[in-house]
Amino acid sequence: MAPSSELVRIRTYGNFRRPTTAGLFGLGSWGTGVLFAGLVTVVLVVMVSGLLWGAVAFGLVAGVLATVAVRDQHGSSLLDRVSARIAYHSAARRGAHLYRSGPLGMTPWGTCQLPGIAASLRLSEHTDAYARPFALVHSPATATFTVVISCEPDGAALVDQPQIDTWVADWGHWLATLGEEPGVEAVSVTIETAPDCGHRLAHEVAGSMDPNAPSFAQAMLAEIVETYPSGSSTIQAWVAITVTAVSTSGRRRSSDEVGRDLAARLPGLTGALASTGAGATRLVDAAELCEIVRVAYDPQTADLIARSHAGNEDVELDWIDIGPAAHQADWDTYRHDSAWSVTWQMSSPPRGNVQSSVLARLLAPHPQIDRKRVTLLYRPINPAVAAAMVEADLRAATFRATSTERPTARSLMDTRSAEATAAEEAAGAGLLNFGALITATVTDRERLPEARAAIDALASTARLRIRPCYGAQDSSFVAALPLGLVLPKLVSSLAALKERL
Repeated sequence: MAPSSELVRIRTYGNFRRPTTAGLFGLGSWGTGVLFAGLVTVVLVVMVSGLLWGAVAFGLVAGVLATVAVRDQHGSSLLDRVSARIAYHSAARRGAHLYRSGPLGMTPWGTCQLPGIAASLRLSEHTDAYARPFALVHSPATATFTVVISCEPDGAALVDQPQIDTWVADWGHWLATLGEEPGVEAVSVTIETAPDCGHRLAHEVAGSMDPNAPSFAQAMLAEIVETYPSGSSTIQAWVAITVTAVSTSGRRRSSDEVGRDLAARLPGLTGALASTGAGATRLVDAAELCEIVRVAYDPQTADLIARSHAGNEDVELDWIDIGPAAHQADWDTYRHDSAWSVTWQMSSPPRGNVQSSVLARLLAPHPQIDRKRVTLLYRPINPAVAAAMVEADLRAATFRATSTERPTARSLMDTRSAEATAAEEAAGAGLLNFGALITATVTDRERLPEARAAIDALASTARLRIRPCYGAQDSSFVAALPLGLVLPKLVSSLAALKERL
């Protein structure tokens, strides 16, 4: 009798949607309102000044709406691109794209403070219910606090597919429960790959070697310490949880109050996170967070910090001195201390269905990139708000499909996708907004083209559509760090209005 074999069902994931509002000709609800107002204005102009001036008014209205309705492959309108160019060149004329700090810098305080949108961040340290110290980053501009969790992902190598499916399900459940956690504003997951300095291996071998061991064994271990780190890489993962500083009564809480609140909640959050495949989890203290940010701005300090840890020496870094001594934010690159970086943003998630390993190659180390940082940004949505959101999205998709006698295949597909999202939300699934930032850092400017080509190829394997963060390389660089910056809260009201149009 031949042995029976059970086929393993490969799970797929998808149905990523961007909520839209009902409108005509690709416009949103506000854009459609502007269209009708413009048509009324044209009619009034024709009645008062004649047909010629009415044609001129119609051309002006059509030109203004075309700057919003006509979009490129990344969903960016002409108004978005023009306003980004104007904003960048205005900042460059004022010299705002340059930063010089330190005792000989242009800043009056003489320290290497973090630049740009991270300049106002403040750091404190607290202890949770398990007596574990953790760093708490306060952002006064957005009224939020952030705690960072370090993870040791198990990886999918030699792991059965059912176990991987369980991890993915637990991860989705963990994200869904954050929508019900009081005060949680956002969550970010940062995966960073970098060359291994080899000091940790040397420290472990030196501490475990028996001085009475045979000379052959000692020589073999010495050769391993010397040769193994060559070409190897380290992978680090952090999860940053951002909570609001505003209490239910509307009062802003201090860092001590938020620290006491998180001290009781962190054991449960970290315990649930360990079941998602994140491996061993631990809270990041203030000293370690300073090292993470300092190495990101100056990669050459990574070897010095690793050597100090291998020698059991303390690395004394202050929060006010971990920023770059100098930086220059160009249109499509970012120069900071000893390195050059380029940051991309995800403009479109994968279309169709994907497997759980879709991001594997993007997250893996790459020989053409010295340091690569992939950050997934999540903003959980309260279940009460999510229900109204998916229903409004379903009505908008149905309106677009029924507003014409011959609907397109894409509009019909959008309607089915909106129906599936509404059904899943009604069944208890969580809803959240998400995005992605990818940062590639090299220590030689001549290697930037190779890094760009590598990221483009890796994004294709992940089925992501990405575009460089033109004109905002310095802001996107710090947003990709595990500091919990909530970007939508830092966006101006004009940008929010353009999104509604």
